[in-house]
Amino acid sequence: MNWFKKEISEIETELSSNIETGLSVKQASKRLEKFGLNQLEETEQKSAFFIFLSQFKDFMVIILLIATLISGLLGEYVDAVAIILIVLLNGVLGFIQERKAERSLQALKELTAPKTYVLRESKWIEISTTEIVVGDIVKIESGSRISADIRVIESKSLYVDESALTGESVPAHKHADPIHGDDVIIADQDNMLFKGTLAVKGSGLGIVVATGMKTEMGKIADLIQTTKTLMTPLQRKLEQLGKILIAVAIALTALVVIAGVLHGHDVYTMFLAGVSLAVAAIPEGLPAIVTVSLALGVQRMIKRKAIVRKLPAVETLGCATVICSDKTGTLTQNKMSVTHVWTFDKSIQVEGTGYQPEGTFSGSVTADIKQLLTYGLLCSNATILKEKKEYQLIGDPTEGALVVAAMKAGIDQEIRQKDYRVIKEFPFDSHRKMMSVIVENHDKQRFVITKGAPDVVLANSNHIMKNGKKSILSMKEQRIIEEKVEDLAKKALRTLAVAFKPLPYGHDPHHEHQVESNLTFIGMTGMIDPPRPEVKGAIEACHDAGIKTIMITGDHLVTATAIANDLGILPQNGKTIEGKTLEHMPVEHLKEIIDDIYVFARVSPEHKLKIVKALQANGHVVAMTGDGVNDAPAIKAANIGIAMGITGTDVAKEASALILSDDNFATIRAAIEEGRNIYDNIRKFIRYMLASNVGEILVMLFAMLMGLPLPLVPIQILWVNLITDGLPAMALALDPAERDSMKRPPRKTTEGIFSGGLGWKIISRGFLIGIVTLVAFMIVYETESLTKAQTIAFSTLVLAQLIHVFDCRSEHSIFHRNIFENKALMLAVISSMLLLFIVIYYEPLQPVFRTTALTIQDWLLITGLASIPTVLLALFNVSKQTNIRRVKN
Repeated sequence: MNWFKKEISEIETELSSNIETGLSVKQASKRLEKFGLNQLEETEQKSAFFIFLSQFKDFMVIILLIATLISGLLGEYVDAVAIILIVLLNGVLGFIQERKAERSLQALKELTAPKTYVLRESKWIEISTTEIVVGDIVKIESGSRISADIRVIESKSLYVDESALTGESVPAHKHADPIHGDDVIIADQDNMLFKGTLAVKGSGLGIVVATGMKTEMGKIADLIQTTKTLMTPLQRKLEQLGKILIAVAIALTALVVIAGVLHGHDVYTMFLAGVSLAVAAIPEGLPAIVTVSLALGVQRMIKRKAIVRKLPAVETLGCATVICSDKTGTLTQNKMSVTHVWTFDKSIQVEGTGYQPEGTFSGSVTADIKQLLTYGLLCSNATILKEKKEYQLIGDPTEGALVVAAMKAGIDQEIRQKDYRVIKEFPFDSHRKMMSVIVENHDKQRFVITKGAPDVVLANSNHIMKNGKKSILSMKEQRIIEEKVEDLAKKALRTLAVAFKPLPYGHDPHHEHQVESNLTFIGMTGMIDPPRPEVKGAIEACHDAGIKTIMITGDHLVTATAIANDLGILPQNGKTIEGKTLEHMPVEHLKEIIDDIYVFARVSPEHKLKIVKALQANGHVVAMTGDGVNDAPAIKAANIGIAMGITGTDVAKEASALILSDDNFATIRAAIEEGRNIYDNIRKFIRYMLASNVGEILVMLFAMLMGLPLPLVPIQILWVNLITDGLPAMALALDPAERDSMKRPPRKTTEGIFSGGLGWKIISRGFLIGIVTLVAFMIVYETESLTKAQTIAFSTLVLAQLIHVFDCRSEHSIFHRNIFENKALMLAVISSMLLLFIVIYYEPLQPVFRTTALTIQDWLLITGLASIPTVLLALFNVSKQTNIRRVKN
């Protein structure tokens, strides 16, 4: 369909839509059901059955299954069936873990899916872009990713980057007029917007003409279809480590088999024992468990309003040394209220906060003040709606404050439709720091209204309104205005000036420079944006964690300094800097002074990139927040790019690694805490699993080297692997953060996974677990049967590992934390003990697992020996810490 040729009325008729009211909910629902979701077809996902089968593709598992089959053919049916059942149970556990991770990541993908505003039954509502249907009337804002093929019905200086589709690097200016001709290529269809392209400037409205695979992007979807799973640096390291550990485990297992055979053990028995030991000892699931741990951690972060878009960010969060935060909306509530109105003839205060148009003025509303408030309203796109006695803002909070102030003065916001007509809009951008509209009244008189930063508006003004009359702006008056701006800024108020100029009849300027000059300055408003109450504590917590907070704002330096002092960002000797100073400063110079700077004021988004580079050059790991199109380069360059979930543009979100669903600085602190905890938990179960595996290998190796019988039979080895490596290891991923996690300095990016003595802890604990298990076996074997000795060794190994899991919860010792704090771990340990008791005391299973019932005396021996690895080394650590404290004192 050549939608670009058609008049808007034709399209409305063909699509059974209405540009004034939009589709009805019923219409939209039927169309969604008929045409499906607005998304490109994805490559086929792995089936659940395929994921289950993949649990058995490991080489050693295949060897074990073959050996078990041979065992069955030789008449060892009980052993064969038992081993197969254990391998299947292990497979089920692995399958559950992988599916959980996959579902978590899919849920994450859905959470980060973009949203858009559509008109339904005369109301603008926000929906997921996947629910857009043909005929929907949609809003397009600067920074929005175009979510379907759309015919433009209104354009306010709308420019779209279509390079993803056409290859054109220059953004295309869009309009609503029909284009005549039949063979108009996509690049020349200037009244059409295409899925996947990007609105970079201005705003507009459009009607959806194609969704999903019917869009131009959908037609070439097969050519651009790529699915790539991003691994974190830690996952890559562990994958490489896993290969080394597999080689070491196989070598040691081979040594066990050879030693056993040389000491007279049956070759087949030793082969089956060796393969079982390899299956139990090889940590082939290490990267998978890391993925599960990351997924579980990410779910916790979502509950704390932080949505992770890129998994590597979870690791990097624990290394963050600097947070560069926007002021408005992140450190403050972004609930603007006009508290002061100033014109040359009068200055008055305004009462009332929030979006309720209720509040009094401290003095009479003069003609100049009324003109200021009326023109501020006309130069705003925000709307205040009343729903169920609640007033809600649709649009920008700064503009919302202007609208509410006008309503408090008795000016109806409907005048924008009833008494005036907006002919053209020149949207705000960070370079000009202004927004302008050309409006026309009932008498067909046209004039420009400009609002923006007072210094910029003043620089573009040559007249001033005084007592209802226009006069030339003198240098003295200019200084008075500048002093008033400074005065309001000291009160931590954000200032916004309003100016205007009449346009000659027939004059239709097309560029900002033509309208934003020779203006008449009317006055300005002072707005308060209160700090979020929880932010001060969050900044303090970050400081305790060795993380510096830097405030970045477009506000006046005096305003920024007042707020920074209030929030505890600016220390006594801390420095502040303005954008104009930053503009011409080389990165090398900035690098030298940036560690002393805590506030950047009057900066543009482009300056943020310079700040990031200077901090990184000094070795900092930088978290940078942003919400606009121009923030994207800095967000992308930062080690942790953070986008705002409420005010953030699609471009900023796509460039980010983390999205704050509540736009709150305190959420960054929570995310860093969670990031540190996730990394700590990964280290915990690496420590637990590897120490357990070292213990399992060493008990068999030492026994074979000493010429002893097998302390553990193959089925016992596999059962140990199932009941100790499964549930307790996974429960460690749910461990809450240690009390001092936000009292430690950030982790260095170069720090290895085995840093902080982790390697020593794994080897020392594993060695002791192996030794006590062997000692238990030897003590009993001297006086009792081989079955009894093997049962004792089996129980000692399991209990030693289950006690050791509590030791893994702390970097200090088992006595450092409350063992009942992690309920999932307690449940996992109790379950593991029950599974151990079942194979020891349930008589039908005793011949299968080569076990025998144990007495209370036996359990006292087992418990005493199993406690040694953890308790002995914990006492050693306590003694060491006491000595360190003595030396310090």
